[in-house]
Amino acid sequence: MIKSFFYPKLFSVLKNGYSKRQLMADLTAGTIVGIVALPLAIAFAIASGVTPDKGLITAIIAGFIISILGGSRVQIGGPTGAFVVIVYSIIQQYGLDGLIISTILAGIMLMVFGLLRLGVIIKLIPYPLIVGFTSGIAVVIFTSQVKDFLGLQIETLPADSHEKWISFAQHIRTINIYSVIISVVTVFISWNFGKISKKIPGSIVAILMCTLVVTIFHLPIETIGSKFGDIPASFQKPVFPVLSFNSLMNYIKPAFTIAILGAIESLLSAVVSDGMIGSNHRSNTELIAQGVANVFSGLFGGIPATGA
Repeated sequence: MIKSFFYPKLFSVLKNGYSKRQLMADLTAGTIVGIVALPLAIAFAIASGVTPDKGLITAIIAGFIISILGGSRVQIGGPTGAFVVIVYSIIQQYGLDGLIISTILAGIMLMVFGLLRLGVIIKLIPYPLIVGFTSGIAVVIFTSQVKDFLGLQIETLPADSHEKWISFAQHIRTINIYSVIISVVTVFISWNFGKISKKIPGSIVAILMCTLVVTIFHLPIETIGSKFGDIPASFQKPVFPVLSFNSLMNYIKPAFTIAILGAIESLLSAVVSDGMIGSNHRSNTELIAQGVANVFSGLFGGIPATGA
């Protein structure tokens, strides 16, 4: 009975047999994905208005749970670009504790979606709507990166996008040419390295090369360490913020937003991966896995996660 709405793909893979050759291939893929995912998780955390370690916590804990319990054979879980704007706005309005509560509530909602077998219904959302929404998110994320891309000396950026551009114009004289060069080179390598090698992601090469250049030549550019300090080498103990019924009602709306976006993005991503490997994901299982992952991510101080 339970298999009708929750049966992780991992169980099917192990049941059907798992060869040594497949294990070695997955180890290679997992290593590459991990190398790419960790700095990406840090970037999404910073863009969302939280510290880098929150992104790492999410990528490790939520990513691990989604992979074990998920309904897709190859989908990777963790923080994504679509959540940047939402997380940033929740942080501004409710603070970090509010984000943690919203993430945990969103996880519970996602589990309920899966138990009610709403996976198929969510996939009926019009594709043009998703494209428009995702494109809008891309523009907002692009805007949020201009300050660091140009190395502008701006203490606090406004929340609204148009006000950000006004602030950029006002501080354009503080541009850091070294930041611009490193940023351009990073984008160029990431975009074009595929012409040299299909097996090694260009983003890995860009991160390693540009980090070495900045370190060796002591370029006057902010680093993760200089801006945020040391990143904790261990997880914090699970903590649930103090909560009353009245305050709980304030978090229903942001939690529902996280849950809906997480459900839509994870299931659409699963559909895309199905087409790449000729498989079929289990939508309700995926929703339940996303829910469990977000609950644990919140308990350990992480941010919302979804399938990517």
